[in-house]
Amino acid sequence: MGFENIIYELEKNIGTITINRPQKLNALNQATLVELDNLLNAIMNDSSRIIIITGYGEKAFVAGADIQELHELNNKTGFEFALSGQRIFSKIENLNKPVIAAVNGFALGGGCELAAACHIRIASENAKFGQPEVKLGTIPGYGGTQRLARLIGTAKAIEYSITGDLIDAYTALNLGLVNKVVPFEKLIDECRSLASKILNCAPLAVNSAIKAILSADSKSLEEGLKTEARLFGETCSTDDFKEGTKAFLEKRNPVFKNK
Repeated sequence: MGFENIIYELEKNIGTITINRPQKLNALNQATLVELDNLLNAIMNDSSRIIIITGYGEKAFVAGADIQELHELNNKTGFEFALSGQRIFSKIENLNKPVIAAVNGFALGGGCELAAACHIRIASENAKFGQPEVKLGTIPGYGGTQRLARLIGTAKAIEYSITGDLIDAYTALNLGLVNKVVPFEKLIDECRSLASKILNCAPLAVNSAIKAILSADSKSLEEGLKTEARLFGETCSTDDFKEGTKAFLEKRNPVFKNK
């Protein structure tokens, strides 16, 4: 599958998506979003079990949206523009495999929203996050007002969304926006190391754990506990559960088959 603005590499069940517009600091124009959407549809059924998303080069993960495209929007087209991006980023959040953001530089506007849609975020020391849309006369439109608040809390999300201030990597770590900060040259290796740990676990159980945790944002505790119990029961009927428990009792490493 050939793309103009995205590179996709698949190695040992780890798929790596690289946003490849370095001349535009990997900004997300509509053509790139269409390519990303098409790729997400394809990788739902490929042999990857974990996805890493990053940006090309040392400067930017994704430095926002294409401002020229934004400038042309009105009430109707702006609404449609936001819904389209939200749909694609929700597809990442609800993908049937874990997604790790390898944030290698500026993650601003749509870039911050893209990172927030991933399940885990590892940042290089030079990474900077932000939702500076208010400085353009608008607000985040690809889920930023919703996911940022869930990740760092309402008060801090409001602060950064109405000042447009940038968040450096270590502040992002302290806020809970990222899971870990590493030197730039170790970023991809760190993400692949984390991916390898996840690959040792039962795929269906990993995906069920993500589903259960994500449901906590939209459900009461009582409803969330029912969701957890349902997913727990579903995993207990899988071949991987039988293999995992049997391997533990036999004191050997399990061989999971995603069944």
